[in-house]
Amino acid sequence: METETKTGTAQRPPRTLIASDRVVGAEVRRPDGSKVGRIERLMLDKTSGRVAYVVMSFGGFLGLGEDYYTLPWAVLTYDTGMDAYSVDITEEQLRNAPARSPEGGDPQDEREWEEHVHRYYNAAPYWGI
Repeated sequence: METETKTGTAQRPPRTLIASDRVVGAEVRRPDGSKVGRIERLMLDKTSGRVAYVVMSFGGFLGLGEDYYTLPWAVLTYDTGMDAYSVDITEEQLRNAPARSPEGGDPQDEREWEEHVHRYYNAAPYWGI
């Protein structure tokens, strides 16, 4: 759908699609701009095509000593001003969150674990209960 500008020229709405390789490696920040971590992997539902969650690295130095956490996709919002994904979570909440390996896992094999993660973040599950 196009809209017309004051000059009378047509303007297209901003695109909302993004390639997965542009999401992997993206920074995750708090609303105040402080860095939380980096997206390492997207986990997709094979049937619906929806993003289930991301595996995010947190802490460490030069890739050493990093911890990995799963964040439901629903808790992340893209902030154009920061050019990063934003999540409103404290460091304590993150440190107490269910940890994860950098590889993630197959959602079909781990529904109970996924339910636990979504409850922890108080996020609506991507599969819709």
